[in-house]
Amino acid sequence: MSEKPIRLVVIVGSVRSGRIGPTVANWFARQARRHGEFDVDVVDLAEVPLPLTLPDFGSAPSPETAQALASLTSRLGTADAFVIVTPEYNHSFPASLKNVIDCHYEQWRAKPVGFVSYGGLSGGLRAVEHLRLVFAELHAVGIRDTVSFHGAGQFDDKGDPTNPEGCTSAANILLDRLVWWARTLDAGRTARPYAV
Repeated sequence: MSEKPIRLVVIVGSVRSGRIGPTVANWFARQARRHGEFDVDVVDLAEVPLPLTLPDFGSAPSPETAQALASLTSRLGTADAFVIVTPEYNHSFPASLKNVIDCHYEQWRAKPVGFVSYGGLSGGLRAVEHLRLVFAELHAVGIRDTVSFHGAGQFDDKGDPTNPEGCTSAANILLDRLVWWARTLDAGRTARPYAV
């Protein structure tokens, strides 16, 4: 008897025009689908009208905010695992990504989060280090292994990496880790609900 597919939500963190985030995310989503254990959902934050104002703690969001969040919250809530695709902006990650993280809480709890980053010489890894702290605060499990793209021009016009060996290998390692953590944490949540 085979196990059910792991529902993986891949989040495109940048909303900047001219971004390569969707190219990177779509490449990673293809790797995840080839892996064979994932049902993949790509969430592009440029297509989600998130509010910039959050309600008080304990207060219900405005009807407009609730409507904007309804579909996204459901997609995040049914996820077994996440992969964040992020650039590095000014030594950290984009505000759009912080906004979607802060608009949700229990959706991240006791679930694994992997990171795929891109940028200049650092390959976006400083953004990933900041994200690790944020997700730890939300009781999510950050995966150690990452995929990072250093410098511009890493993808061809078909959306494939120009030097695929290293990044494909890194993606497979990350995906293997996500399988282990997603299945282990799911079993843990089933056996004993995670309380905060």
